[in-house]
Amino acid sequence: MVFLTPKVMQRTALFVTFGGFVTSLITAFLPFWKTMNSDLNEVENWFSGLWHTCLYTEEVGIQCKAYDSIMGLPMDLQISRVLMSVSIGTGGLALLAAFPGLEGVGMCMGQPGLKRRLLILSGLLSWVSGLTTLAPISLVAYTTLEEFMNEGYPDVMPRWEYGEAMFSGWFGGLALVIGGTLFFVAVCMGDFDQRPPSVPNSPQAKHRTKHYLKTEVL
Repeated sequence: MVFLTPKVMQRTALFVTFGGFVTSLITAFLPFWKTMNSDLNEVENWFSGLWHTCLYTEEVGIQCKAYDSIMGLPMDLQISRVLMSVSIGTGGLALLAAFPGLEGVGMCMGQPGLKRRLLILSGLLSWVSGLTTLAPISLVAYTTLEEFMNEGYPDVMPRWEYGEAMFSGWFGGLALVIGGTLFFVAVCMGDFDQRPPSVPNSPQAKHRTKHYLKTEVL
């Protein structure tokens, strides 16, 4: 395809990675990882995130409060905090490494090998960022589902359910993984375009080459 060039693929990978990074960054600070409302009190809705919990009422609106103690948090939230911090850091580094490695950018000019290595580094960092986004989201989703299905709780007791931030986190993590994969595809496309021309090895081609040389001598 004419339009599917390494330059286009590099920019597509950067765009997808940037979208996944922004989505993961927003997800990390949203308080809507888990939600809970009670049938006994339908005017109150509780929301929980990595950094604070929120209470929404029709009279007051939404009120948020940070957790009192880090050590008092459940283990899944402590692990998720660390992994999401790693995800944000590696995602930002992936974008910083990718920009000078793009074809057509005036940085690292005349150094195609360095640009290639920067794109490979960006792909690896994007993969790490995506996986460290998907891991905490999936961990919190598993613990939430396990608690929701626990038959030891009374039926009238409200339980945490999936919030909107979990779905945006899955989307952001997948976008980062896809963006990293596209960086590798762009590198492979560049290597394919820069390959040396193949030398014909068929007997007919060799015979035609020898005949051409004899004609030149004559």
